[in-house]
Amino acid sequence: MSFLERVQQALEDAGQRHVLHFWPELSEQERDSFLQELNQLDLKGLKNHCEGAARAAAARDTGLDLNIEPVPPESLGSATRSCRETLTGWEQEGLLQISDGRVGVLLLAGGQGTRLGVHYPKGMYDVGLPSGKTLYQIQAERIHRVQELADSQQGSKCSIPWYIMTSEFTLAPTEMFFKENDYFGLEQSNIIMFEQRMIPTVTFDGKVLLQDKGKIAMAPDGNGGLYQALVDNKVLEDMKERGVEYLHVYCVDNILVKMADPVFIGFCVSKGADCGAKVVEKAYPTESVGVVCRVGGVSQVVEYSEIQPETAELRGPGGELVYNAGNICNHFFTRSFLQDVAENFNSQLKQHVAIKKVPFVDSCGNQVKPTEPNGIKMEKFVFDVFPFSKNFVVFEVLREDEFSPLKNADGAATDSPTTARNSLLAQHFRWASLAGAALLDEHENMIPPTSSGLAAVGPPAQFEISPLVSYFGEGLDQLLKGRKLKVPFILDGARATQLQAQEHFSDEVSAV
Repeated sequence: MSFLERVQQALEDAGQRHVLHFWPELSEQERDSFLQELNQLDLKGLKNHCEGAARAAAARDTGLDLNIEPVPPESLGSATRSCRETLTGWEQEGLLQISDGRVGVLLLAGGQGTRLGVHYPKGMYDVGLPSGKTLYQIQAERIHRVQELADSQQGSKCSIPWYIMTSEFTLAPTEMFFKENDYFGLEQSNIIMFEQRMIPTVTFDGKVLLQDKGKIAMAPDGNGGLYQALVDNKVLEDMKERGVEYLHVYCVDNILVKMADPVFIGFCVSKGADCGAKVVEKAYPTESVGVVCRVGGVSQVVEYSEIQPETAELRGPGGELVYNAGNICNHFFTRSFLQDVAENFNSQLKQHVAIKKVPFVDSCGNQVKPTEPNGIKMEKFVFDVFPFSKNFVVFEVLREDEFSPLKNADGAATDSPTTARNSLLAQHFRWASLAGAALLDEHENMIPPTSSGLAAVGPPAQFEISPLVSYFGEGLDQLLKGRKLKVPFILDGARATQLQAQEHFSDEVSAV
């Protein structure tokens, strides 16, 4: 039996014979390409995948058994309610681990920017900052800076490997973008890109959709595809060879993410945690974010749609929401925990249903762009491994400091380029004000600082601080204290050097 005949038989057994409907119309090259794609599919498991997707989409959502409880205090740390001495201790521990080469960062960047309205990876997006920097550049520069902070503390030279999980859609453009930008000054050998698996999208009655006459409509298997991708691409072996023991895992779209945050790393290490999650306080009871909590004594994320309204509204004695630990896809894992998941728990990860508008080819060979959802994408989520943790911890951070995702095109009320840009500029305005700088508008009138960092009227001041100058507001006093700076102003390395020279000259004049 030829390979084509075996494929035909496998598709017949799976109830997907229509996949080869247009085979006679394909050229030899198109047939070869299609067979290569089909060869990479789990044809034996295709029947279960398609039938399972249809059942899951049709199943009535009965909600979660609300045997839930908040994260226990002993597993909780906070960036806002901990004393300065404690935070400093965690930070020093984190910097020590970074300096020893035991920390890596892992970026989840396999999704497409469909909601954002672009056809390239989100990391390449320019949100309109004065500097024109993309998300990838901002993140690369934060890695630079935190390496410098670790080097400064320990008097040594270190590097943080940057693992980037892409997909079929994002790998090639991401590789090209990094190459064109000279890897943003990082060592190419320390940037490791790898692909997650792709799985077929199916109709509501369990039929595989065709993207073209000779191509199945595929989609990444969700950010929870990370664990299989680590195995497929031998990433865990690479981590072991490099001596990486701790991973900071995050999503590409958060403009405020703190790469390899020493405080978070230090907190998790000091707690002996194998798995950890950063959370922000929910803005309101029905906010569309998952809640980190326990169900039946097991740590997990409960989706907002799974919590009954009366439970979401519950408040504590101080008026705070009882279930307020909003998940922001910002996690800590030990390498040994990831190895354990890959070897023992990967097959147990839950499959989630995503109903999408999937472009397809109809039975007549016509390209169709649906206006209503027509397909099912099955996804796994990165946080679905929390229940397997032996020592799970949670770390609270301020939303305005660390969470502003980019998901929607401008015009949306939240999570747009405008909201992301304003969040970063507002943060930098706060840092400048705390450092003692006075920012002036175009008429040289002082812009009054506010608690949020936003201007009294309109968007925040156009004052941007390069991550190469300051990772999280540190070291700005000596540069900015007592200065009057007219916006727009970009505090990059050259400007910082200039300001230092001016300060040195001022000191010499004073001495004379």
